[in-house]
Amino acid sequence: MPRLEDLQEAYESLDMKLPMRDLEAIASEGLLAFDYEYPDQPQEIKVDTDEFTAVCPWTGLPDQGTLTITYVPGDRCVELKSLKFYLLSFRDVGIVQEHAVARVMNDLVGLLEPQRLHVNLDYNVRGGLHTVIDLSYPTPDPSH
Repeated sequence: MPRLEDLQEAYESLDMKLPMRDLEAIASEGLLAFDYEYPDQPQEIKVDTDEFTAVCPWTGLPDQGTLTITYVPGDRCVELKSLKFYLLSFRDVGIVQEHAVARVMNDLVGLLEPQRLHVNLDYNVRGGLHTVIDLSYPTPDPSH
């Protein structure tokens, strides 16, 4: 069995890149919405999953975390099975963490035109760093 010292050169030359898909693989066209019949009752809807995964666009290593979507519908609600397939479509896509959150936000705002929408993505620790990203719509007024 090789000693650690013997592996130094092999380790330094290790430069694997795992296969990944482009942003076009995100299945936003599959997102479905249905009419919200109670606009006078502004429900807050919260959907979360601890299985959100995308990959680092440079290494292909997985970025995994808990994604929480909270929204108050306007005239439409997201259909959950289509949301699940949409989120699963990120699985092999090379995208930085911050852009993944922005993409989810933009796709859902375009589909739903909600009164409010908040996306929180709490990534698992990777390389000793813990990242949590929050994005809200509409964007809060910085003067208040």
